[in-house]
Amino acid sequence: MAEERAQRRLAAIMAADVVGYSRLMELDEQGTLATLKERRRGILEPLVREHHGRIVKVMGDGVLVEFASAVNAVTCAVEFQKGMIAANQGRADDRHIVLRIGINLGDVVVEGGDLFGDGVIVAVRLQAIAGPGDICISGSVYDQVKRKLDFSFDELGPQAIKNIAEPVAVYRIDASSIPEHDGPAEKAPLTLPAKPSIAVLPFTNMSNDPEQEAFVDGLTEDLITDLSRTSGLFVIASNSVFAYKGRHVDVRRIARELGVRYLLEGSARRAAGRVRINAQLIDSIGGDHLWAERFDRSLEDIFAVQDEVTGKIVEALAGRLTTQPARNRPANLEAYDLCVRARALGLQTALAAKEAIFLLEAAIALDPEYAEAHRWLALNLWLGWEFWDEPMDPNRARALAEAQQAVTLDPNDAGNHWVLGIILGHERRWAESDAEFDATVKLDPNYADAWAMRSDLITLKGQPADALEHVRKALRLNPHPPGWYYWMLGQAQYALRDYESAVQTLRRPETYRTTSRRILAASLAQLGRLEEARREAQMFMMSNPNFTIRHWSASQPFRDESVRRHFVEGYRMAGLPE
Repeated sequence: MAEERAQRRLAAIMAADVVGYSRLMELDEQGTLATLKERRRGILEPLVREHHGRIVKVMGDGVLVEFASAVNAVTCAVEFQKGMIAANQGRADDRHIVLRIGINLGDVVVEGGDLFGDGVIVAVRLQAIAGPGDICISGSVYDQVKRKLDFSFDELGPQAIKNIAEPVAVYRIDASSIPEHDGPAEKAPLTLPAKPSIAVLPFTNMSNDPEQEAFVDGLTEDLITDLSRTSGLFVIASNSVFAYKGRHVDVRRIARELGVRYLLEGSARRAAGRVRINAQLIDSIGGDHLWAERFDRSLEDIFAVQDEVTGKIVEALAGRLTTQPARNRPANLEAYDLCVRARALGLQTALAAKEAIFLLEAAIALDPEYAEAHRWLALNLWLGWEFWDEPMDPNRARALAEAQQAVTLDPNDAGNHWVLGIILGHERRWAESDAEFDATVKLDPNYADAWAMRSDLITLKGQPADALEHVRKALRLNPHPPGWYYWMLGQAQYALRDYESAVQTLRRPETYRTTSRRILAASLAQLGRLEEARREAQMFMMSNPNFTIRHWSASQPFRDESVRRHFVEGYRMAGLPE
């Protein structure tokens, strides 16, 4: 009987879902459900009828729609996104309903009005790949629409799809090519800096061994660090370029999104005690290859190769410039590998910090004079007792000692100075802290993390407007930052009494549900949204059960008593424990 009911046909399938649905339901369950129902009736259903489609099913935050034509499916999806953007106008930013959409053309099984099969699976997976406000389509759809619709497409390359045997070619509709589109996927272009500006894209691991991925990522990070120390260049931070790792995006688009003119891309292969590196420098405006070279050296020469690549790039972009003194290099490659693995773990979670500490202690045992390992160890020890309920003793004293040791071993590394600077600031040794941050930007004016981290101390000093400028500078150097940048931004906005902006910032998915949630609760309370504030405060306490206002107030390095009172007031209004 099942064989008689089931039918097969070729169909274009559109799968759409709501970004951040759980967060919206937490904020306002009834309101979110009512709004989604209204949007389906007022936007989706008329568009589906207009483009001769059929709504197969609605699943809470998602919808599956069938079309006989790929052109109709893509046109409907574009109009659907535009309609949702228009409907969001006038709503608070944290209440916007934003979609991601996937479209596939493939064989489907029809049974009882529902659809099954690979054609549906691929559409749903494409929807998961899409970013907020994006529309991703399969190669089969692209082949049908590329000459029929006046949109531009970004090629994302072949993507592995779970339960599908062959990789699927994926394309994303370029939002800037959609008339009157002003949604989340389209951002105003960043102004090019006056200095030559560059982003180093993640190098590709050409080794057969996936264990070498961390080594290649470390090579990329080290090149960024060395280039950023050149005051004549504007260099994008590593966190932002690693947002493009594994994605097939046109280099011109990357340059536009990061606000730079030049891109370095390359590959590395490490095997049998040797390393081969290919690198090329590209002018994104003219498309010219300004410089390209291959390096085939013994693995022990890896740091000399890094210096050589950096020197050639600097000379190509800015001529012969005065460079900073060389950084301390590890004497042991195994210690270097351990440190590279630990770099990726910092500033995330308490568990990640513990793992980083384990790796860094092992690196220092192999190479006791490896300054960078001492620096990251200091930072993770400090984070543990300051933010993640680790015991203050002996972590507090040990963090300071490790940071001081890092600067002693390598005073030419800007990273060592800013880590010591933030720890000294929280020790209330403010003059020494300021001196360390000043040394940081003198050695490396492009050090985005240092600009962002210093803003914490500046806010507590009673100068939130200056702190805001520090974070904005950091965000320009690091447009795709780690979540704690938004914590620093929201903290400065709260201190400035710009509570609406603070709520918008602190509800960003990058920082929401972190320790910054207590500032979100205080901001909501100051706006009179006490029910929301107390809910956020309760959820903050779930992951910070030992928090008290009194202990927090006493432990923070405030230099301005009025700023302390302002934060304490907000926390009390939100219902955090005294």
